[in-house]
Amino acid sequence: MATIAAKQAKIKEFSFLWEGKDKNGKAVKGEMRAAEAIVVKSTLRRQGIMVTKVAKARASGNINDKDITLFTRQLATMMKAGVPLLQAFDIVGKGHSNRAVGKLLMDIKTDVETGSNLADAFRKYPLYFDSLFCNLVGAGEAAGILDSLLDRLATYKEKIQAIKGKIKSALFYPISIIVVAFVITAVIMIFVIPAFKELFEGFGADLPAPTLAVMAVSDFFVEYWWAIFGGVSGGLYAFFYAWKRSRPMQRVMDRLALRIPIFGEVIRKATIARWSRTLSTMFAAGVPLVEALDSVAGAAGNQVYYEATKQIQGEVSTGNSLVESMTLTNVFPSMVLQMVAIGEESGSLDAMLSKVADFFEAEVDDAVEALSSLMEPIIMVVLGTLIGGMVVAMYLPIFKMGQVV
Repeated sequence: MATIAAKQAKIKEFSFLWEGKDKNGKAVKGEMRAAEAIVVKSTLRRQGIMVTKVAKARASGNINDKDITLFTRQLATMMKAGVPLLQAFDIVGKGHSNRAVGKLLMDIKTDVETGSNLADAFRKYPLYFDSLFCNLVGAGEAAGILDSLLDRLATYKEKIQAIKGKIKSALFYPISIIVVAFVITAVIMIFVIPAFKELFEGFGADLPAPTLAVMAVSDFFVEYWWAIFGGVSGGLYAFFYAWKRSRPMQRVMDRLALRIPIFGEVIRKATIARWSRTLSTMFAAGVPLVEALDSVAGAAGNQVYYEATKQIQGEVSTGNSLVESMTLTNVFPSMVLQMVAIGEESGSLDAMLSKVADFFEAEVDDAVEALSSLMEPIIMVVLGTLIGGMVVAMYLPIFKMGQVV
């Protein structure tokens, strides 16, 4: 009997979309979780519904980090309010607007119902739940403080999400302006300059050097526009493909990113804030330092700090203190090292790291605001010089004719 019950408990359920007519002949439709379509039909038949169509629901939409952050906050809130874990999954999963998220949560709920603990259920989906997430949930389950750990985890993910958004907003504006400038320049070179060239062919006089230069670039664009656009698109695709999959490429680009004037300092501060916040969260949850550093390395978001964290982990595992190990890497400011030293001596390392994260997050906020106000006039000057230079170059022959007349 126990074996049969265990097998029945392990039956996997799927989401099915159904359509039919009720007792009054009115068309109705809905969604139901079941092991097979025949179960859906028999259940609906008992409810007096004549089923016309049953199909397995496909997961639509992508799951991003924002969805996981929102789910973590919702789950933490409901568990703090005393809602049972499985019921909380049911509420969040069925109420989510993204069907893919709903399916993911229902699958995790099924794993928990069949006997898996929550951390192991999350570990089955490493694409959405990293080792840091799973380790914190496991620590919360072991200590009986899952609601508190989920609340801390939700706060952590919200702060990390916010600082990522700040960096993206700082980089988005100049990149978008560069793309627009390239497109406008290409349109002028391919369609506008050739019209001026036909006009100038009947002048019978020597054209100014700036005009000849712009016309030569225009001829190149007109003849090889397919190679220019194809080369730029293909080059960008190959670059980001290699960056995403090649560890040496990531190392080189992350080092360069930290050395970019103005932007490099913002990226460094954001990385240190994320590093400090992650280690503070792990340490406060009771995760051993060496094990916590393993998750911190993965969450660093920069290959330079990933390698530095691995070096720190090796030094700490041999008996060195955290501050000594961090000093050897030469990637942390003295302020961070002093705060860590105070935290180690006073036994409040998690609190000190949290203060470090708060400080650098505020620094990133201020830097992004300063960049936003600084970049706008700079970009306007660059665009004005580029477009204005081409316009002046094409009107120089006309001005020259006017002087002759």
